[in-house]
Amino acid sequence: MSEPDSGPETAPRARGRPRGWQDKTDQNTIKSLDRALVVLQRLSEMGSATLSVLSADLDQSPATVYRVLITLQGRGLVEFQQEGQIWQIGAGAFLIGARFLRRTSLVDRARPVLRGLMSQTGETANLGIEKNGEVLFVSQAETHSNIRAFFPPGSVSEMHASGIGKALLAFMPADQRDAILTGRALTRYTDQTLADRTVLERDLERSRARGYAVDLDEKTTGMRCIAAPVRDASGEMVAGISVSGPSSRIGDAEIPTLARAVTDAARALSAALGAPPD
Repeated sequence: MSEPDSGPETAPRARGRPRGWQDKTDQNTIKSLDRALVVLQRLSEMGSATLSVLSADLDQSPATVYRVLITLQGRGLVEFQQEGQIWQIGAGAFLIGARFLRRTSLVDRARPVLRGLMSQTGETANLGIEKNGEVLFVSQAETHSNIRAFFPPGSVSEMHASGIGKALLAFMPADQRDAILTGRALTRYTDQTLADRTVLERDLERSRARGYAVDLDEKTTGMRCIAAPVRDASGEMVAGISVSGPSSRIGDAEIPTLARAVTDAARALSAALGAPPD
């Protein structure tokens, strides 16, 4: 007796996706959750805000935004300060972000390199990656000097006005660099900011030739930065490492010595990530 025909076999669904997951229509979007995430994201961009300012910025009613904030507060994602009636991002959001950073060994492997670079140079050492056309700072070893640069993990900076940003731009593929810079306004922060695309490209050429980038009072007057690229096992650039500090300590005469320390640190971290030798 033959077995009954059970019909054509169907491919098993991918784990973690329900039937019909290919459907991209609004039926697969939870609108209330999406609205809450918009509030959370905008508050993180603003740093802090009162309910009235945040609701006006989002063009939503204060009652709606308040319900979202109270819900997020219950999960520790936002916090409320009675003094000033200010809402801001909470520790719960940081913990989620920290779990994102633990997806890769980059931050863990960079930690001793950053500490060593800070100890050698006496200046703050930073690690940053490119994220959505900006520099996202993911780790730092802060100097003990009274006057110092400070880029807390999670902060972002425009690439053209950042030592790490310019190192990433200089050494990334030309088509990727063009995609980031084309159509983007280059904000002028100081008189030294390279806010002209042609001038910036010439500076990036010099960075490629010498192996490191410099930020000479281009984001903040009186602060300087020297940065070099970090590569992974495939030879792909994955981050930038830098030292930053006041111009009073990082004069023109100090740049070559600091640059050697930064490029050595970049090579050491690249090797720790399995990158082939230069």
